[in-house]
Amino acid sequence: MAIARNPTTVLDCPDAVALATFYGALLDWKVNLHEDDPDGDWTDIADDATGQRYCFQQVENYTPPVWPEQDIPQQMHIDVDVDDLDEGEAAVLLLGATKHAYQPGKSFRVFLDPAGHPFCLCQG
Repeated sequence: MAIARNPTTVLDCPDAVALATFYGALLDWKVNLHEDDPDGDWTDIADDATGQRYCFQQVENYTPPVWPEQDIPQQMHIDVDVDDLDEGEAAVLLLGATKHAYQPGKSFRVFLDPAGHPFCLCQG
């Protein structure tokens, strides 16, 4: 029997609501603002159909990772599947992502979210 359930990934960031809004739009998931956190320091997005969830925690003095160098390691990243890499790229750029200069593969593309976390669009 499991000790815990419903694991989630929490991303530190300088603005929890802004980053949740970015990923909520990317995945078409609901952004959940919490009544017990009026400052918006903790926000999550969720897919009600699958129960998947990502959380965003606002931290002071946030320093984004530097990728692919490891001076400030990426610590984690999110991969998402898209049907068409070009269309996916155009869409995430409109949402506020930045395409990273270093692209090590052809079946995926590396971007930085608005808080500087690397994430990949994968041909899927």
